[in-house]
Amino acid sequence: MTINVGDKIPAADMNIMTADGPGGISSDDIFTGKKVAVFGLPGAFTRTCSARHLPGFVDNAEALKAKGIDAIVCISVNDAFVMGAWAKAQGVGDSVLMVADGSAKFVKAAGLEADMSAKGFGVRSQRYSMIVEDGTVTSLNIDEPGTFEKTSAEVMLGAL
Repeated sequence: MTINVGDKIPAADMNIMTADGPGGISSDDIFTGKKVAVFGLPGAFTRTCSARHLPGFVDNAEALKAKGIDAIVCISVNDAFVMGAWAKAQGVGDSVLMVADGSAKFVKAAGLEADMSAKGFGVRSQRYSMIVEDGTVTSLNIDEPGTFEKTSAEVMLGAL
């Protein structure tokens, strides 16, 4: 069942790349006590994700924070090494926390997984964006497979 507005974010352990290598981070670490703009996408280094989705949040990070967002988080079903390399390649810096959900624990618990096995990608994430306030979803947008219409940083800015 897909997560909805008003639901609590599910508990899940994920990873981030640190200066010392992969490090653990929990959904509680990410969302407790903060207003977070979070977006999920099918995969690092993929066409739309690299050309439009992630760059939109990097480019609009200051505008989102000016509207009350404490943190911007990208979650993808990749490992921490891939997420770290993608962050470097995209010039993310400190603007977006790049979170690796390598085993798809978070997206499965939130009901946001997408089976892309027919294309050879396995289980991935749907393309989504949400606002989470102190662990509770207050806004949720999910794009139809193959589209990029509802989940951009610009759409999120317009709704804040």
